[in-house]
Amino acid sequence: MVGIVLASHGSFADGIAESAQMLFGEQTNFAHVILKPEEGPDDVRGKMEKAIASFDNHDEVLFIVDLWGGTPFNQANGLVEKHPDQWAIVSGMNLPMVVEALTQRLNVQSARAIATAIVEPARDGVKTKPESLMPKMAVVAPAVVAPKKAIPEGTVIGDGHIKYVLARIDSRLLHGQVATGWIPQMHPDRVIVVSDAVAKDSLRKNMIRDAAPHGVKAHTVPLKKMEEIAKDPRFGNTHALLLFESPEDVLRAIKAGVDLKKINVGSMSYAEGDVNANNVLSMNQADVNAFHELAKLGVQFDVRKVPSDNPGNMNAILKKAQSLLDQKNK
Repeated sequence: MVGIVLASHGSFADGIAESAQMLFGEQTNFAHVILKPEEGPDDVRGKMEKAIASFDNHDEVLFIVDLWGGTPFNQANGLVEKHPDQWAIVSGMNLPMVVEALTQRLNVQSARAIATAIVEPARDGVKTKPESLMPKMAVVAPAVVAPKKAIPEGTVIGDGHIKYVLARIDSRLLHGQVATGWIPQMHPDRVIVVSDAVAKDSLRKNMIRDAAPHGVKAHTVPLKKMEEIAKDPRFGNTHALLLFESPEDVLRAIKAGVDLKKINVGSMSYAEGDVNANNVLSMNQADVNAFHELAKLGVQFDVRKVPSDNPGNMNAILKKAQSLLDQKNK
């Protein structure tokens, strides 16, 4: 039997699982895991691995998650990458989708076949009363698209200068807060993760590419490549959202010619040797020094996890971090 894992932010997956079993009866090889506010990616991944270990069959596993590009999706995606021909993920979890999945697996022994089968019932479960409120679905004829030709080097597109709609420091890079908060707010047509380490990691690169919302391309490039992109006039019509893991990488990029005036400081995960400057920003001495050097270059800081947050005071955060580091080093 295909094993099914429901995964969500908060208790959504727990509620869907309870509702599905009220309708369909108690289930085996069926798990629900949640990401709590105080938890991180490794926590939900561990829960997923534990759930799968409890299944009778480890060859066929289907993840049903709440949000494309969110942390549960990203962690499930990392697991699915290791089983590329059998496991599958479906996002946009709702009750009709889960009930259909439980129905399908009575006769279907392929996680991928079930993934395909549950999409239409999930869509059909969205209805309005009165029916006239339902949006009309336009039928679009398939377009014949000619193969794209490479733009010759030296071609100037638009004004020849790439537009940076947002540059953000976020150790989690492209995840739910970025995909559902900042991208709809800033309207980039391209997300660029700038990281030497991630550019060498094919698994993380694939996860970032897959986490991008519909209509937005996601790329991972090393710092040297970002320097070339910043100077390439062929990107004149590009509106890019840049993601960095650390202030040191931002500093290197700016010194290399990437014209960034403002940095959104989102989250910096704790690592050994760090201090907690606030509930989402952990820093070491190199981080603090890099922020101070960025400030000397005239860079402004916008300390917010999501667009709706009130901006934090970067000066106060850096003072607290430095004080904690000084105490730690005594």
